Amino acid sequence: MRENFDIVVSGGGIAGLTAAAAFGAQGYSVLCVDPTPPVIAEADPSSDLRTTAFLQPSVRVLELAGLWHRFSSHATPLQVMRIVDAGGETHEPRVSHDFNAADISDQPFGWNLPNWLLRRECLARLQELPNVTFRAGIGTKTLLTRETAALIGLSDGSSVSAKLLVAADGRNSPMRTALGIDVRTTRFGQKALAFAVTHPVPHDNVSTEIHRSGGPFTFVPLPDRDGKPCSAIVWMETGPEAARLAALPVPEFEEQMNLRSCGLFGELHLATRRTVWPIISQIATQFYGERTALMAEAAHVVPPIGAQGLNMSLADLTALVDLATPEGLGTVQMLRAYNRRRYRDVALRVSGVGMLNRASMIEAQPLRDMRARLLDTMYSTSPIRHSLMKMGIGVS
Repeated sequence: MRENFDIVVSGGGIAGLTAAAAFGAQGYSVLCVDPTPPVIAEADPSSDLRTTAFLQPSVRVLELAGLWHRFSSHATPLQVMRIVDAGGETHEPRVSHDFNAADISDQPFGWNLPNWLLRRECLARLQELPNVTFRAGIGTKTLLTRETAALIGLSDGSSVSAKLLVAADGRNSPMRTALGIDVRTTRFGQKALAFAVTHPVPHDNVSTEIHRSGGPFTFVPLPDRDGKPCSAIVWMETGPEAARLAALPVPEFEEQMNLRSCGLFGELHLATRRTVWPIISQIATQFYGERTALMAEAAHVVPPIGAQGLNMSLADLTALVDLATPEGLGTVQMLRAYNRRRYRDVALRVSGVGMLNRASMIEAQPLRDMRARLLDTMYSTSPIRHSLMKMGIGVS
């Protein structure tokens, strides 16, 4: 017998779990499935050691989902974002500009948390919702849509129906493929190393992005670890260089990361293992199909610059929740309105982040010098700086 739900969420990453919680909190019957059981402990060898910074606009949908009070006690505020150019002949800062949230708001830019912890708290929230079912180890396999429902075949051989299928199943989304929706992909030849470090100089809730070549080296504040200041690091490099760095013995790797950090926070010590992630930009040609909404990385992927990725995903979710009604759930009118509301903003952000990433990769010294002069000019002008801050966090 086929089970019937209001909503099926394909994908149990942070975006998919948040979607299940948000729709469940609105009273819809929800099934969320993911072929990989979530890892919810930092020490697990397969845990996701990246972190996520929730920007101000994301808090509303997290509150609606009943998640923000779970997250906030673990979150580290991001009050200042610092951009440093260290692209000179030596590994030393030569241009530095601070973007202080106090200039545009009475709140921090955002709040940073580890991804493994977010999954843990999302799963705990889903267990509180009697109308939400989460099935780990089961994925979506087939899709047949009708005017009135989506019929979804699962990897365990069962099938379910839904008024709305939310495809939050990643950059290689099987549900997007089943709908025949194409994507445009840009490959940068980069990978990102993600890990955590301790350091003697407090971060003071400042997120610091250091530009030289290969991509940014970014400190994102975390709570103290073993009595020492701690930060998450995202270090973007060309693919071969990232692979070389990831394979270095710890003492040699620490020597390299201390050189790349320009000593801004004192001597860094590796606090976790290193993980490596490929870097691409990607956008689907449209964000919907019959009875289906694409969101998160099924719809768009950006390099990890400016905390855009998951916040764009939560903006997708905000739009879906705002547009959903019991009578209109999954209708073509709802889905076309969703596509209109999200596509232009996402396309602009995918393009903008891609350009910033290419600028951060510059190797040639004359071009690095030009980048430093341009950044210094732009960031020194208050109206431009304030506009960039508002645009970055998505507030008017």
